Amino acid sequence: MNYRMMGKFIYRILILEGLFMIPALLISIYHRESHAVGGFVSSLLAIGIIVYLLYVFCKDAPSGFYAKEGLACVGISWITMGLLGCLPFYFSREIPSYIDGFFEIVSGFTTTGSSIVPEVEKLSMGILYWRSFSHWVGGMGVLVFLLAISSVDKRSSGYTMHLLRAESPGPDVGKLVPKIRQTAKILYMIYIALTLLDIFFLVIGKMPVFDAICTAFGTAGTGGFGIKNNSIAGYSPYLQNVCTIFMLLFGVNFSCYYLLLMKQFKNVWKDEELRLYLGIVLGSILLIMWNIRGFYGTLEETARHAAFQVSSIVTTTGFATTDFDLWPPFSKAILLCLMLVGACAGSTGGGFKMGRLLFMLKNLRRNILQILHPRKVQAVRNNNRIVQERVLDNVNAYLAAYVMIVVLSFIIISADGFSITTNISAVLACFNNIGPGFDAVGPTCNFSAYSALSKLVLILDMLAGRLEIFPILVLFSGDTWKR
Repeated sequence: MNYRMMGKFIYRILILEGLFMIPALLISIYHRESHAVGGFVSSLLAIGIIVYLLYVFCKDAPSGFYAKEGLACVGISWITMGLLGCLPFYFSREIPSYIDGFFEIVSGFTTTGSSIVPEVEKLSMGILYWRSFSHWVGGMGVLVFLLAISSVDKRSSGYTMHLLRAESPGPDVGKLVPKIRQTAKILYMIYIALTLLDIFFLVIGKMPVFDAICTAFGTAGTGGFGIKNNSIAGYSPYLQNVCTIFMLLFGVNFSCYYLLLMKQFKNVWKDEELRLYLGIVLGSILLIMWNIRGFYGTLEETARHAAFQVSSIVTTTGFATTDFDLWPPFSKAILLCLMLVGACAGSTGGGFKMGRLLFMLKNLRRNILQILHPRKVQAVRNNNRIVQERVLDNVNAYLAAYVMIVVLSFIIISADGFSITTNISAVLACFNNIGPGFDAVGPTCNFSAYSALSKLVLILDMLAGRLEIFPILVLFSGDTWKR
């Protein structure tokens, strides 16, 4: 294990984290929020000391960086970002408990949106900005951002793909163009363009600029931290519809946008994962509209709330325009299934991913055909390409780890005495990076009542869900740390 090379990456990540805090500090200075200013300054000093120590120790790091270093580096980087990113909350005393602050910022970076803050409107504007911005930088991935802006020398060329694969969501991660750095740049250019477009449509809908920026950060990262206690419910129908559309857009595989830029429109429409995604979204909206007819005064209001909540849950954003915990069991069951499935691979959304679901269904069909025709060679195809067996094996391993972690987490947090509905939805909401669950952790509630142990378990769930499980699991394997 090349510890010094890992340390070199971690201090680069921490430099970025410190730089990202500066706009929040400036907002706090502008609004004369003395407690927040002190919190950010103290945090920057702490980060600066740690960066200096890591630099001294790791500046002459030897070359040699392989898959296990890539996985471990991603896992440790995200944990370290959380441990230091929560310091503004803690030092400013706006979230006086360090564990609660850790939970809040990890929920931000992992684009989960689960919160322990009972009254978010009491937070200072600088803290609100930092909280929402954590969604944006976590949505595409901070290591992907580092690859996009940093130069890659010959010694570094071997590890870039390991980092991209470890942090990017989906069953199989590839390059849009031959060079990894160019791939990272393309991804972030698309991400930034969509975010700016979202802000533009929110502002012309008369949403305050600060609200529009924070809401767009939550929408782009499919995170869901609101800056109002009622999330998006207090905004106009137009603004709610804008959020619905952009949540769906950020749930699409970003390679589809690259194909659109290359004018390969037929290939986009033929993308099987995209068609499955749109089909599930449309079907869920229609079923919920039928089930909640009579809950709202008009058909328009019914359609708007159904479309918004389906988009919010399937993309794992977690915004809310209504208390869907009051909906009939059939609608809640659909939302629960959408929690499990999640958005497309290669998007900023969480969950199991549409790509994995598609591969599982096709592999199941192949196994049935092999039973019927034992001598016939069957291959799983996606978009007219044969899916490699290692990808299918990875999907099966992911499913096994997914079930194991969900069950174990559910058992541990059940010691706190909440209902089964509360606990299972809390685990699914955190592991799938959704945000709100049902019952005591529903859209009008929060996670503050859980014990410190349960919050730590849910923090690990959020990290494992965002990083596709394996970068976190390898940290607990003895083989990872052997030379």
